[in-house]
Amino acid sequence: MIRLEKRPQPSRVWTFATPLLAVALTMFVGGLLFAALGQNPFVTIRTIFLDPLFSEFAWFYRPQLLIKGAPLVLIAIGLSFGFRAGIWNIGAEGQYIVGAIFGAGVGLAFYPMESFIIFPLMIIAGALGGFLWAMIPGFLRVKFGTNEILVSLMLVYVAEQLLASMALGAMRNPEGMGFPGSRNLSQYDSAASWISQNAGMHWGVVFAFIAVIFAYIALSRHIFGFHVRLSGQSPRAARFAGVNPARLVLICMGISGALAGLAGMFEVAGPAGQISIDFNVGYGFTAIIVAFLGRLHPVGILLAGGLMALTYIGGEIAQSNLGLPLAAIQLLQGMLLFFLLAVDVLTNYRFRLAKREIA
Repeated sequence: MIRLEKRPQPSRVWTFATPLLAVALTMFVGGLLFAALGQNPFVTIRTIFLDPLFSEFAWFYRPQLLIKGAPLVLIAIGLSFGFRAGIWNIGAEGQYIVGAIFGAGVGLAFYPMESFIIFPLMIIAGALGGFLWAMIPGFLRVKFGTNEILVSLMLVYVAEQLLASMALGAMRNPEGMGFPGSRNLSQYDSAASWISQNAGMHWGVVFAFIAVIFAYIALSRHIFGFHVRLSGQSPRAARFAGVNPARLVLICMGISGALAGLAGMFEVAGPAGQISIDFNVGYGFTAIIVAFLGRLHPVGILLAGGLMALTYIGGEIAQSNLGLPLAAIQLLQGMLLFFLLAVDVLTNYRFRLAKREIA
């Protein structure tokens, strides 16, 4: 018989090997899925994972890696603080939306005035919007003991309705012939986040790299990172060590909300360009996969963000060139998290052969 035996301590080898194994299993099972849809599995996997990097049009696709990857990395870095501490913020998508609304609101309030101070104010507003939205589940957990998973997730739907209300009402372009959506902020010089549009560089990319560096220092070189890790591994020991659980909840929720709000602000001021009904594309939920695929480590999250950005770009190519449905690409991304959680068991357990006892 085969049984699972708990390891004396987590395996360092499997800690780094499980993400690679999860990616390999996702490619294998995804290939079977594409074959069932009547596609050549080898061509499809190549189209999704290799064509954006090595095809004849790679020069066009590679800048998109920065554009798609930056919001994923920003949001995932923020989530990693809470996840390490056992605080489960599942509503980053809502914080992303509210941050975009706050940031766009500042830019539109000054339109058409040109000033270098407008964009910094938008950055502050975007971070503040995400922070405030994250504080709702954080405060409710600290004050009333509510489950932050449910509250933060339900607030996503509230944020989506708020987004639709803004696109159809208060922020609708008065010169837009009645169509929903705000003015185009990416063409508004004072609210332009692009550094080099041809290279895919905007300020969101810069802030994503800064967030990776900040998180690495905070988690590995600062007492705050020790408190975060200790709270996640042993909440009781953390209390004996003097960690204030309520304060830690608010700090971690605040960091994740602020970074998600920044991601939304940079997206609305750059790649998306405007507040619209379909502005949100699921970055807040995909960032959860990125966080776990990167092992909640800042450098790992940076690499995982690039991989997930690759699936977004490759998925769009596969939809266009091969006629694959969007649902198949989304299923491929979901399988990545499923297999990661499944094979992650090997980090703490190992298989053992046991003789069957005869009664």
